[in-house]
Amino acid sequence: MLYLEIKHLVGKEIRLELKQKYVLNGILLYLVSTIYVTYLAFEDVITPETWNSLFWIILLFVAVNGISKSFVQESPARHLYYYTIASPQAVVLSKILYNLFLMTILSVLSFGFFLLLMGSQVVNLPLFLVTLLLGSLGLSSVLTMVAAIASRASHNFSLMAILSFPIVLPLLATLMKVSRSAMTSMDWSGLSGLLVILIAINIAVVALAYLLFPYLWKD
Repeated sequence: MLYLEIKHLVGKEIRLELKQKYVLNGILLYLVSTIYVTYLAFEDVITPETWNSLFWIILLFVAVNGISKSFVQESPARHLYYYTIASPQAVVLSKILYNLFLMTILSVLSFGFFLLLMGSQVVNLPLFLVTLLLGSLGLSSVLTMVAAIASRASHNFSLMAILSFPIVLPLLATLMKVSRSAMTSMDWSGLSGLLVILIAINIAVVALAYLLFPYLWKD
């Protein structure tokens, strides 16, 4: 039953996104223009450390802009309708899954544009891609839950930024450490602890969303 609810809700999210193409086009335009301006500014002074830092900073802002609309676009009438046909667990998990799908696409596009404009600074590509996937899951789950909380405060975007900062900061710092290693060495040794931390953060956030969202949903 939960699987079917999630399936239909994710399908709804995709159809809604395809119907409102201007939202996705706006995010893509923001992504491309930001990377291009960064390329113009750092064209002759780019280093692996700078490349890595700029990549995750831009991806963070793209994630905030893309995921902040998760609950903003839901009208009170539609919210009440979901309340009658689906469980709160299905609603929040469908949002996380859809935002993970969206973030994965945006992450791959960001990586592709960085390679095109700034060249490749990555030595260990498999490790970087694993980090990219874990980062997409972490950002999508954290920002989805925070967007749900902010939506109960009249869709206050400032509140979303304030609440997400202390959670995203350790996640982003760990992601940057692992990806920096992927840009300097092919060796995976010594990174198992950091990868475990990333996986643990992702599992913890998804589990908290699953357990706590029903209480927020009833408010």
